[in-house]
Amino acid sequence: MSKTIQLIQINPEELVGLIYESVQSLINDFVKLLPNANQKELLTPSEVCELLQIDNSTLWRWTQKGKVKSYGIGGRKYYKKSELLSAMIPLNENLVAKSNYFNIVA
Repeated sequence: MSKTIQLIQINPEELVGLIYESVQSLINDFVKLLPNANQKELLTPSEVCELLQIDNSTLWRWTQKGKVKSYGIGGRKYYKKSELLSAMIPLNENLVAKSNYFNIVA
């Protein structure tokens, strides 16, 4: 017993369009299920400054010192969000308070 599909009153272009729409819908549904799919990985310098709540000059200085890494293409500069977040280090509040004390005293 074989299955036969008959297409009546549809031209090849319409069939291709229907298939494309169905596949695109399935892909969109699948992407929504992926972790971090809705997060933007590449950020512009202004987006980085907004994310980290810093000034452009701070971002430039961090880039020059190698604290954060920038990427470029076509004269544009980008930063990877995952690298920015991994560059952040936990601070020991007691150590920070002591270092501020010694900076003031010295």
